[in-house]
Amino acid sequence: MIILFILVSAWCFDGSGFSIAQLLGSSEYLLRFLREAFPPIDEHRLTFEQFHRYWLALIETFQMAFAGTLLGLVIGFILALFASRGLMFESRRSNLLQWSVKMLISLFRTVPDLVWAIIFVMVVGLGAFAGTLTIMVDTIGFCGRFFAEEMEDVDRSSAEALSASGARRFDIVFAAVVPAATPGLITTSLFAFEKAIRSSVVLGLVGAGGIGLELQSLMNWMAYDRAMVIIGMIFALVLVVEQLSSYLRKLVMKNER
Repeated sequence: MIILFILVSAWCFDGSGFSIAQLLGSSEYLLRFLREAFPPIDEHRLTFEQFHRYWLALIETFQMAFAGTLLGLVIGFILALFASRGLMFESRRSNLLQWSVKMLISLFRTVPDLVWAIIFVMVVGLGAFAGTLTIMVDTIGFCGRFFAEEMEDVDRSSAEALSASGARRFDIVFAAVVPAATPGLITTSLFAFEKAIRSSVVLGLVGAGGIGLELQSLMNWMAYDRAMVIIGMIFALVLVVEQLSSYLRKLVMKNER
């Protein structure tokens, strides 16, 4: 088994074109980039109008991520109800419905973000709306799967007690199953928002709005100093969101105990 792993690893490294010599031989280009990128903020290079435009693009990136994640969470939760085993229905027909919903969620999750972004740019045009739709679809795929697993894994004793007392299935799901799965649902939602923030930056590279479009333009014009300003702004946004998300997850775990 170890020999097989070594052979597969060697084959993959060879096919990927990985080369230490080529990396070391490109050091002059790295040094050139660093010389032109620093200092990133210079009164002769970066004007207030440019910085204001970058700031508005960063805000748009956050808005895309938040709106797309929120829509994806709602739709993903609804789909997860039908994708969970024996949750909403118990019949042969429900197995077909469950399989169909799972395949739909898998489709949303399997197709890369950039492909969805290109599709939505063609459908609704350039801008933040295409990016929001892309994040929504990606969040449906991500949360739909994990929401379904969270609801499948909860202790069903409370649900069985309600069922024995004659409660309707809809009431059982929202009175017993969903509350028990809520901590996991919240944690997954926070991870989805972190993921959306990072994805929304990349989506701008194909015209789906946000600060990624500004970054691509600057890199194409080799304006590396201003590109570093945008990279710094993106880093700050991601860091703030990750720290806030981490704090909220700890709060959820503390309340769960």
